[in-house]
Amino acid sequence: MLRVAPLTSLLATFLYTLETTLPVFAMVFIGIGLRRIGWVDQHFVGTASALVFKATLPTLVFLSIIRADLSTTLNPGMLVFYGLATLASFGATWFWAARRVRHEDRGVYVQGAFRGNCGIVGLALAANLYGDYGLSAGGLLLGLVIISYNSLSVIVLLAYQPGKSMTLAGALRDIARNPLIIAVVIAIPFAAFELRLPGWVMTSGDYFASLTLPLALLCIGATVSLKSLRSDSGPALGSATWKMVTLPAACTLVAWMVGFEGRELGLMFLFFASPTAAASFVMVKALGGNDRMAANIIALTTLLASVTVTVGVFVLQSTGVA
Repeated sequence: MLRVAPLTSLLATFLYTLETTLPVFAMVFIGIGLRRIGWVDQHFVGTASALVFKATLPTLVFLSIIRADLSTTLNPGMLVFYGLATLASFGATWFWAARRVRHEDRGVYVQGAFRGNCGIVGLALAANLYGDYGLSAGGLLLGLVIISYNSLSVIVLLAYQPGKSMTLAGALRDIARNPLIIAVVIAIPFAAFELRLPGWVMTSGDYFASLTLPLALLCIGATVSLKSLRSDSGPALGSATWKMVTLPAACTLVAWMVGFEGRELGLMFLFFASPTAAASFVMVKALGGNDRMAANIIALTTLLASVTVTVGVFVLQSTGVA
Protein backbone atom coordinates (compact mmCIF):
# COMPACT_ATOMS: atom_id res chain seq x y z
CA MET A 1 0.00 0.00 0.00
CA LEU A 2 1.26 3.48 -0.87
CA ARG A 3 2.08 5.81 1.98
CA VAL A 4 3.08 9.44 1.53
CA ALA A 5 5.59 10.85 3.99
CA PRO A 6 5.23 14.19 5.85
CA LEU A 7 6.55 17.38 4.20
CA THR A 8 9.86 17.42 6.09
CA SER A 9 10.46 13.80 5.23
CA LEU A 10 9.61 14.49 1.58
CA LEU A 11 12.21 17.27 1.51
CA ALA A 12 14.83 14.95 2.97
CA THR A 13 13.90 12.29 0.43
CA PHE A 14 14.16 14.78 -2.42
CA LEU A 15 17.62 15.89 -1.30
CA TYR A 16 18.68 12.25 -1.03
CA THR A 17 17.32 11.63 -4.51
CA LEU A 18 19.39 14.50 -5.88
CA GLU A 19 22.49 13.11 -4.17
CA THR A 20 21.84 9.82 -5.97
CA THR A 21 21.10 11.08 -9.48
CA LEU A 22 22.99 14.37 -9.82
CA PRO A 23 26.52 12.88 -9.67
CA VAL A 24 25.66 10.59 -12.60
CA PHE A 25 24.12 13.25 -14.81
CA ALA A 26 26.69 15.87 -13.78
CA MET A 27 29.33 13.67 -15.42
CA VAL A 28 27.24 13.55 -18.60
CA PHE A 29 26.93 17.33 -18.72
CA ILE A 30 30.65 17.71 -17.99
CA GLY A 31 31.24 15.52 -21.04
CA ILE A 32 29.06 17.86 -23.12
CA GLY A 33 31.07 20.83 -21.85
CA LEU A 34 34.47 19.22 -22.49
CA ARG A 35 33.45 18.40 -26.06
CA ARG A 36 32.28 21.97 -26.69
CA ILE A 37 35.56 23.54 -25.50
CA GLY A 38 37.60 21.03 -27.45
CA TRP A 39 39.25 19.13 -24.58
CA VAL A 40 37.58 15.90 -25.69
CA ASP A 41 37.35 14.86 -29.34
CA GLN A 42 35.83 12.00 -31.28
CA HIS A 43 39.07 10.04 -31.27
CA PHE A 44 39.17 10.13 -27.47
CA VAL A 45 35.53 9.08 -27.26
CA GLY A 46 36.12 6.13 -29.58
CA THR A 47 39.19 4.93 -27.71
CA ALA A 48 37.71 5.43 -24.25
CA SER A 49 34.40 3.81 -25.19
CA ALA A 50 36.22 0.75 -26.53
CA LEU A 51 38.27 0.52 -23.32
CA VAL A 52 35.12 0.67 -21.20
CA PHE A 53 33.17 -1.84 -23.29
CA LYS A 54 35.97 -4.38 -23.73
CA ALA A 55 37.77 -4.15 -20.40
CA THR A 56 36.79 -1.88 -17.51
CA LEU A 57 33.02 -2.52 -17.52
CA PRO A 58 33.38 -6.32 -17.76
CA THR A 59 35.86 -6.09 -14.87
CA LEU A 60 33.40 -4.06 -12.81
CA VAL A 61 30.56 -6.50 -13.51
CA PHE A 62 32.79 -9.53 -12.78
CA LEU A 63 34.02 -8.18 -9.45
CA SER A 64 30.57 -7.08 -8.31
CA ILE A 65 29.09 -10.52 -9.03
CA ILE A 66 31.86 -12.60 -7.42
CA ARG A 67 31.42 -10.55 -4.24
CA ALA A 68 27.66 -11.10 -4.29
CA ASP A 69 25.56 -13.49 -2.29
CA LEU A 70 23.60 -15.13 -5.12
CA SER A 71 20.86 -16.17 -2.74
CA THR A 72 20.18 -12.46 -2.29
CA THR A 73 21.04 -10.94 -5.65
CA LEU A 74 19.90 -13.68 -8.05
CA ASN A 75 16.16 -13.22 -8.36
CA PRO A 76 14.66 -15.40 -11.12
CA GLY A 77 11.28 -13.73 -10.73
CA MET A 78 12.80 -10.32 -11.41
CA LEU A 79 14.65 -11.63 -14.46
CA VAL A 80 11.48 -13.20 -15.87
CA PHE A 81 9.42 -10.07 -15.25
CA TYR A 82 12.04 -7.81 -16.81
CA GLY A 83 12.22 -10.06 -19.86
CA LEU A 84 8.43 -10.05 -20.28
CA ALA A 85 8.27 -6.29 -19.73
CA THR A 86 10.92 -5.80 -22.41
CA LEU A 87 8.92 -7.90 -24.89
CA ALA A 88 5.74 -6.00 -24.04
CA SER A 89 7.50 -2.65 -24.44
CA PHE A 90 8.93 -3.76 -27.76
CA GLY A 91 5.53 -4.90 -29.01
CA ALA A 92 3.71 -1.77 -27.83
CA THR A 93 6.14 0.65 -29.46
CA TRP A 94 6.18 -1.36 -32.70
CA PHE A 95 2.36 -1.39 -32.76
CA TRP A 96 2.34 2.40 -32.26
CA ALA A 97 5.08 3.06 -34.82
CA ALA A 98 3.34 0.93 -37.46
CA ARG A 99 0.44 3.39 -37.38
CA ARG A 100 2.13 6.73 -36.66
CA VAL A 101 5.67 6.68 -38.11
CA ARG A 102 6.74 6.59 -41.74
CA HIS A 103 7.81 3.16 -42.93
CA GLU A 104 11.57 3.71 -43.29
CA ASP A 105 11.90 5.23 -39.79
CA ARG A 106 9.87 2.69 -37.84
CA GLY A 107 12.78 0.43 -36.89
CA VAL A 108 14.84 3.37 -35.62
CA TYR A 109 11.84 4.70 -33.69
CA VAL A 110 11.12 1.36 -32.00
CA GLN A 111 14.73 0.63 -31.09
CA GLY A 112 15.15 4.09 -29.58
CA ALA A 113 11.95 3.70 -27.57
CA PHE A 114 12.76 0.42 -25.80
CA ARG A 115 16.56 -0.03 -25.76
CA GLY A 116 18.11 1.57 -22.67
CA ASN A 117 21.68 2.29 -21.67
CA CYS A 118 21.49 -0.01 -18.66
CA GLY A 119 25.15 -1.01 -18.74
CA ILE A 120 26.35 2.51 -17.95
CA VAL A 121 23.62 4.86 -16.75
CA GLY A 122 21.41 2.17 -15.18
CA LEU A 123 24.34 0.51 -13.43
CA ALA A 124 25.77 3.85 -12.22
CA LEU A 125 22.43 4.87 -10.73
CA ALA A 126 21.97 1.42 -9.17
CA ALA A 127 25.41 1.65 -7.58
CA ASN A 128 24.66 5.11 -6.17
CA LEU A 129 21.28 4.09 -4.80
CA TYR A 130 21.87 0.51 -3.64
CA GLY A 131 25.66 0.12 -3.38
CA ASP A 132 27.07 -3.39 -3.79
CA TYR A 133 23.62 -4.90 -4.23
CA GLY A 134 22.90 -2.52 -7.10
CA LEU A 135 26.13 -3.49 -8.86
CA SER A 136 25.83 -7.25 -8.40
CA ALA A 137 22.08 -7.61 -9.04
CA GLY A 138 22.35 -5.06 -11.84
CA GLY A 139 25.22 -7.04 -13.38
CA LEU A 140 23.11 -10.20 -13.47
CA LEU A 141 20.17 -8.32 -14.94
CA LEU A 142 22.54 -6.80 -17.48
CA GLY A 143 23.17 -10.23 -19.01
CA LEU A 144 19.48 -10.55 -19.86
CA VAL A 145 19.37 -6.96 -21.09
CA ILE A 146 22.24 -7.45 -23.56
CA ILE A 147 20.70 -10.56 -25.09
CA SER A 148 17.14 -9.26 -25.37
CA TYR A 149 17.95 -5.71 -26.50
CA ASN A 150 20.39 -6.75 -29.21
CA SER A 151 18.20 -9.55 -30.57
CA LEU A 152 15.02 -7.47 -30.68
CA SER A 153 16.85 -4.49 -32.21
CA VAL A 154 18.12 -6.62 -35.09
CA ILE A 155 14.62 -7.98 -35.72
CA VAL A 156 12.91 -4.59 -35.93
CA LEU A 157 15.68 -2.87 -37.88
CA LEU A 158 15.88 -5.66 -40.46
CA ALA A 159 12.09 -5.53 -40.84
CA TYR A 160 12.40 -1.99 -42.27
CA GLN A 161 15.88 -2.16 -43.80
CA PRO A 162 15.65 -5.27 -46.03
CA GLY A 163 18.59 -6.55 -48.02
CA LYS A 164 21.24 -5.53 -45.49
CA SER A 165 24.08 -7.78 -44.38
CA MET A 166 23.33 -7.90 -40.64
CA THR A 167 21.40 -11.03 -39.60
CA LEU A 168 19.88 -12.32 -36.42
CA ALA A 169 22.35 -15.21 -36.42
CA GLY A 170 25.21 -12.76 -36.70
CA ALA A 171 23.80 -10.70 -33.84
CA LEU A 172 23.55 -13.81 -31.66
CA ARG A 173 27.20 -14.61 -32.43
CA ASP A 174 28.13 -11.09 -31.36
CA ILE A 175 26.13 -11.54 -28.17
CA ALA A 176 27.99 -14.78 -27.37
CA ARG A 177 31.28 -12.92 -27.78
CA ASN A 178 30.13 -9.83 -25.88
CA PRO A 179 32.66 -9.06 -23.10
CA LEU A 180 29.87 -8.29 -20.61
CA ILE A 181 28.11 -11.60 -21.26
CA ILE A 182 31.42 -13.43 -20.89
CA ALA A 183 32.11 -11.60 -17.61
CA VAL A 184 28.71 -12.60 -16.21
CA VAL A 185 29.09 -16.24 -17.28
CA ILE A 186 32.58 -16.53 -15.76
CA ALA A 187 31.62 -14.71 -12.57
CA ILE A 188 28.57 -16.80 -11.64
CA PRO A 189 30.56 -20.00 -10.76
CA PHE A 190 32.94 -17.87 -8.65
CA ALA A 191 29.99 -16.47 -6.71
CA ALA A 192 28.14 -19.80 -6.51
CA PHE A 193 31.14 -21.74 -5.12
CA GLU A 194 32.48 -18.76 -3.15
CA LEU A 195 35.84 -18.89 -4.90
CA ARG A 196 38.21 -16.09 -3.91
CA LEU A 197 40.95 -14.35 -5.85
CA PRO A 198 44.17 -13.10 -4.18
CA GLY A 199 43.84 -9.76 -2.41
CA TRP A 200 46.24 -7.94 -4.73
CA VAL A 201 44.26 -9.12 -7.76
CA MET A 202 41.01 -7.80 -6.27
CA THR A 203 42.62 -4.47 -5.37
CA SER A 204 44.13 -4.04 -8.84
CA GLY A 205 40.80 -5.00 -10.37
CA ASP A 206 39.04 -2.39 -8.24
CA TYR A 207 41.45 0.30 -9.43
CA PHE A 208 40.85 -0.68 -13.04
CA ALA A 209 37.07 -1.05 -12.68
CA SER A 210 36.80 2.37 -10.98
CA LEU A 211 37.59 3.97 -14.35
CA THR A 212 34.35 2.64 -15.83
CA LEU A 213 31.51 4.87 -14.74
CA PRO A 214 33.12 8.34 -14.88
CA LEU A 215 34.86 7.60 -18.18
CA ALA A 216 31.75 6.11 -19.77
CA LEU A 217 29.50 8.94 -18.59
CA LEU A 218 31.92 11.54 -19.96
CA CYS A 219 31.85 9.75 -23.31
CA ILE A 220 28.04 9.74 -23.35
CA GLY A 221 28.02 13.49 -22.82
CA ALA A 222 30.68 14.05 -25.46
CA THR A 223 28.60 12.22 -28.07
CA VAL A 224 25.43 14.27 -27.50
CA SER A 225 25.00 16.65 -30.45
CA LEU A 226 22.94 19.66 -29.40
CA LYS A 227 23.38 21.19 -32.87
CA SER A 228 21.78 18.19 -34.56
CA LEU A 229 19.03 18.20 -31.96
CA ARG A 230 18.17 21.84 -32.64
CA SER A 231 18.15 21.41 -36.41
CA ASP A 232 16.02 18.26 -36.70
CA SER A 233 14.22 16.44 -33.91
CA GLY A 234 11.19 15.14 -35.85
CA PRO A 235 9.65 11.90 -34.52
CA ALA A 236 12.66 11.47 -32.22
CA LEU A 237 10.71 13.32 -29.53
CA GLY A 238 7.91 10.76 -29.70
CA SER A 239 10.36 7.88 -29.34
CA ALA A 240 12.09 9.69 -26.46
CA THR A 241 8.75 10.19 -24.69
CA TRP A 242 8.05 6.46 -24.90
CA LYS A 243 11.53 5.71 -23.55
CA MET A 244 11.70 8.19 -20.69
CA VAL A 245 8.07 8.58 -19.56
CA THR A 246 5.51 6.10 -20.84
CA LEU A 247 7.38 2.79 -20.61
CA PRO A 248 9.20 3.37 -17.27
CA ALA A 249 5.97 4.51 -15.62
CA ALA A 250 3.88 1.65 -17.03
CA CYS A 251 6.41 -1.13 -16.43
CA THR A 252 7.24 0.02 -12.91
CA LEU A 253 3.56 0.34 -12.01
CA VAL A 254 2.85 -3.19 -13.25
CA ALA A 255 5.90 -4.51 -11.37
CA TRP A 256 4.60 -2.96 -8.14
CA MET A 257 1.10 -4.31 -8.77
CA VAL A 258 2.39 -7.88 -9.15
CA GLY A 259 4.29 -7.65 -5.87
CA PHE A 260 7.79 -6.25 -6.47
CA GLU A 261 8.99 -3.67 -3.98
CA GLY A 262 12.10 -2.35 -2.29
CA ARG A 263 15.45 -2.73 -4.02
CA GLU A 264 14.12 -5.03 -6.74
CA LEU A 265 11.48 -2.52 -7.81
CA GLY A 266 13.93 0.37 -7.63
CA LEU A 267 16.55 -1.48 -9.66
CA MET A 268 14.07 -2.37 -12.40
CA PHE A 269 12.86 1.23 -12.56
CA LEU A 270 16.43 2.49 -13.03
CA PHE A 271 16.94 0.03 -15.88
CA PHE A 272 13.53 0.81 -17.44
CA ALA A 273 14.24 4.56 -17.18
CA SER A 274 17.78 4.53 -18.59
CA PRO A 275 18.20 6.72 -21.68
CA THR A 276 18.55 5.12 -25.10
CA ALA A 277 21.78 3.18 -25.55
CA ALA A 278 24.50 4.73 -27.69
CA ALA A 279 24.96 1.31 -29.32
CA SER A 280 21.61 1.83 -31.06
CA PHE A 281 23.22 4.50 -33.25
CA VAL A 282 25.98 2.09 -34.30
CA MET A 283 23.45 -0.57 -35.30
CA VAL A 284 21.32 1.89 -37.29
CA LYS A 285 24.42 3.22 -39.05
CA ALA A 286 25.51 -0.30 -39.99
CA LEU A 287 22.12 -1.02 -41.57
CA GLY A 288 21.90 2.25 -43.48
CA GLY A 289 18.96 3.60 -41.47
CA ASN A 290 18.16 7.14 -40.36
CA ASP A 291 21.24 7.68 -38.20
CA ARG A 292 20.42 11.35 -37.55
CA MET A 293 17.12 10.33 -35.98
CA ALA A 294 18.91 7.68 -33.91
CA ALA A 295 21.41 10.29 -32.67
CA ASN A 296 18.61 12.71 -31.79
CA ILE A 297 16.78 10.04 -29.77
CA ILE A 298 19.96 9.36 -27.79
CA ALA A 299 20.50 13.08 -27.18
CA LEU A 300 16.90 13.74 -26.14
CA THR A 301 16.65 10.77 -23.78
CA THR A 302 20.02 11.57 -22.21
CA LEU A 303 18.95 15.14 -21.47
CA LEU A 304 15.47 14.10 -20.30
CA ALA A 305 16.87 11.42 -18.01
CA SER A 306 18.29 13.97 -15.58
CA VAL A 307 14.71 15.06 -14.86
CA THR A 308 12.62 11.92 -15.34
CA VAL A 309 14.90 9.57 -13.39
CA THR A 310 15.18 12.05 -10.52
CA VAL A 311 11.40 12.44 -10.37
CA GLY A 312 10.87 8.68 -10.58
CA VAL A 313 13.33 7.85 -7.80
CA PHE A 314 11.77 10.58 -5.63
CA VAL A 315 8.26 9.17 -6.14
CA LEU A 316 9.39 5.60 -5.34
CA GLN A 317 11.32 6.71 -2.25
CA SER A 318 8.69 9.10 -0.90
CA THR A 319 5.88 6.54 -1.25
CA GLY A 320 8.00 3.88 0.45
CA VAL A 321 7.73 1.25 -2.28
CA ALA A 322 11.44 1.26 -3.18
